Amino acid sequence: MPGSVQPSVAAVDDVTSSPVAVSGPAHLLRLTLLMAGSCLPILGAVLIAPVLPKMQDHFASTPGAKALVPLALTVPALSLALLAPFAGVIVDRLGRKRLLIVTTLLYAVFGTAPLYLDSLGAITASRALVGIAEAAILTCCTTLIGDYYSGHQRMKYLALQTMCASASATVFFVIGGAAGSAGWRVPFWAYAVSLALGPLMATALPNPAARATVDELPAEAEVRRRFPWRQLRGICALTFFGAMVFYTVPVEMSYLLDDLGVKNSGVIGLATAVSSAATVGGAITFARMKRSPDPMLPAVFAVCALGFGVMFLAGNAPLLVVGAVINCVGTGMLLPALLTSAMSRLAFEDRGRGTGLWMAAFFGGEFVCPLVLLAVESVVGTLAGAVGVLGLAAALVAAGLLVARRRAGAVDPLPLPEQTV
Repeated sequence: MPGSVQPSVAAVDDVTSSPVAVSGPAHLLRLTLLMAGSCLPILGAVLIAPVLPKMQDHFASTPGAKALVPLALTVPALSLALLAPFAGVIVDRLGRKRLLIVTTLLYAVFGTAPLYLDSLGAITASRALVGIAEAAILTCCTTLIGDYYSGHQRMKYLALQTMCASASATVFFVIGGAAGSAGWRVPFWAYAVSLALGPLMATALPNPAARATVDELPAEAEVRRRFPWRQLRGICALTFFGAMVFYTVPVEMSYLLDDLGVKNSGVIGLATAVSSAATVGGAITFARMKRSPDPMLPAVFAVCALGFGVMFLAGNAPLLVVGAVINCVGTGMLLPALLTSAMSRLAFEDRGRGTGLWMAAFFGGEFVCPLVLLAVESVVGTLAGAVGVLGLAAALVAAGLLVARRRAGAVDPLPLPEQTV
């Protein structure tokens, strides 16, 4: 893969041992807390999706509600997108553990705010604050995994982080749908779970500042060189579009079902959870393929496009769910493929900054997803039509990637080393 420097990095990590114990009750509790913290941004992204139609009805008289209600779901992604490039600097200055504990507690404060706020604008603002907390939590949890573990253990637990996040989305859709049956505000109580996580993190997570990082190079050995903007700009642009593809089903599924006459929040949550489970299946499929991600991207975008096509043509709820499942199998492979492709272009010294830029592209695409679909819907007349247009765009991207690879005469690289989850 052009610009890849990962083999040399892996060689460095492989000769080091994890600076903390990787077995026993303390290890299991530490790992559980890191995985739970990593799932909090997912909770923020999908929990209220099943109740969006009810929120829309409640704020029907509010000017701009048609745009503001979907943004209440995705505005945390804007905060994540804006802060991601700087998150590493903030974490380094304030300390991983301290920042994680504080923002985990603030997550509960901001997340439960819609329980007592009556203004849609104020609710949207509180959701932006949730996104700020999420940016810190996600960055801290990922950084702590890197601090506590090294070599194959680090790869294993970073992969587990992705799998837990995908699987938790299925659970949160069901919880959000079931709780939403009692009212659109009820799902926001789930944000209070972080009040229990914060104290546990304070007592169970070691402070990495007190440890010597075994795989860290001394400052005097760092060589000044340019950041690989050229290698990243293409994959970041593709990630921005891929995020819109990824979040269309979580954000818009409830509206599409509502258009087909499905009004029950529990049924909507269950239907969305089924498609979310397909995302987990796609992620597992990607992990088992053990191949370089770049040759897979055209096929992955094609699967996503096919799912959107079925959703566009669906005249009933079961067929709509089938299309969503097909699409989510593709998006389950799409996210790790894009991230792995981006990481393969980065040297060890650039990986933190590069990851921040990739996250900015991904969460930026998530934020604009409902706005783009709303704009397309105003042109084509229906939300299903807008999904069909996005499917066509995904198909064109798949074709473009395939043509580009053939013109470049690309040869499929050797399979990636297996990562056990």
